[in-house]
Amino acid sequence: MIGRWLENRTKREQRAGPLAVVRTPPSAGVLSCRVLDPAGQALPHAEFTVDDTVGRTLVGGGTDPFGSFVATVPAGEYRLLVSAEGYVPYQATVTVGEDSLASLGDVTLQTAQPLALPAPGDWEIDPAHSSIAFTARHIGLARVHGRFNSFAGVVRVADDMTQSAMHVVIDAGTIDTNVRMRDDHLRSADFLDVARFPTIEFYGDRFLHQGGKRWAVVGALSLHGVTRTVTLDTEYLGLGNGLQGEARAACRATTELHRDDFTISWQTLLARGIVVVGPSIRIDLDVQVVPKG
Repeated sequence: MIGRWLENRTKREQRAGPLAVVRTPPSAGVLSCRVLDPAGQALPHAEFTVDDTVGRTLVGGGTDPFGSFVATVPAGEYRLLVSAEGYVPYQATVTVGEDSLASLGDVTLQTAQPLALPAPGDWEIDPAHSSIAFTARHIGLARVHGRFNSFAGVVRVADDMTQSAMHVVIDAGTIDTNVRMRDDHLRSADFLDVARFPTIEFYGDRFLHQGGKRWAVVGALSLHGVTRTVTLDTEYLGLGNGLQGEARAACRATTELHRDDFTISWQTLLARGIVVVGPSIRIDLDVQVVPKG
């Protein structure tokens, strides 16, 4: 008994500072790390995941304002992945012992090489390899997913990418949630009113680099006869080649629209005042573009 007490005391003494008072179950230990940039500055909000040996994620999240994270996990072997926008991800295997601290100390992430941008000129959306989807809250519980089946667009890439522009036209009548009665209602005057407003159009004329692969594309969205400024939170995925050797560029983008901003205000209530359709709509775009012509 005295030997076990001495062993536990030795393990606790391995911890330093505030970690000395972290309470862990008998079969668990503490894993810690501090994430830095190449200049030695802390990287707050870097993302980390801790997976077991079969690939299951036990814990994940973001580093604190000082670039650190601390996680209590069952004793065992783990794979750690640390990533941050604009940096090369870091991976390591670490063994966590019972009632002990496994610290990786300072981990420095190296700056990633920027992705090559599309060549200047006109690039058109390839609808066969692109999608424009949306998600709406339904009766305050579930989500309804849908898409538009017909759209076209062109991106005019400038020598200075920030001076580029884009124009996208969506056939509003091709809205598709896989339920015919609901789709007919969405096409009616209660919602999109496609008889009066057959298209949805977006003109983007500001490409703002947010660092790494992140861009903000700002422009005017015309929907239901109303035009509002909208920002697409965009992740640029880089360049590649298709099966015929053609150049391709790809990105993902998201934004959130509020129905009232576009005077699409139809609503009905269920019992206890629960609304049928939520006030905001999430838009998700997966886009591939190819050189026009």
